[in-house]
Amino acid sequence: MSTDNIATTINCPTCKKPVVWSDESLYRPFCSKRCQEIDFGEWASESFSIPGTPATAEAIDDDMTQH
Repeated sequence: MSTDNIATTINCPTCKKPVVWSDESLYRPFCSKRCQEIDFGEWASESFSIPGTPATAEAIDDDMTQH
C-alpha cells in the first residue's frame, strides 16, 4: 500500500479550518490571505512574542559589527 497519494492536512493557526499542505495552498499554513495577515498583525503589535531576555542596544551593535 502506497502513501504517496495521502495529503497532509493541518489546521489553520488562526481560524482552525483544515488546510491541505500542498503547492496549491498559497498561504499555508494559513487557509487564506486574511488569516495570514491577522497572524502577521499579532506579531507586529507584539501580541505574540518569543520568550527571552530583551536585547540591549550594546548587544545589537556588537552583533551587527561581527557580521
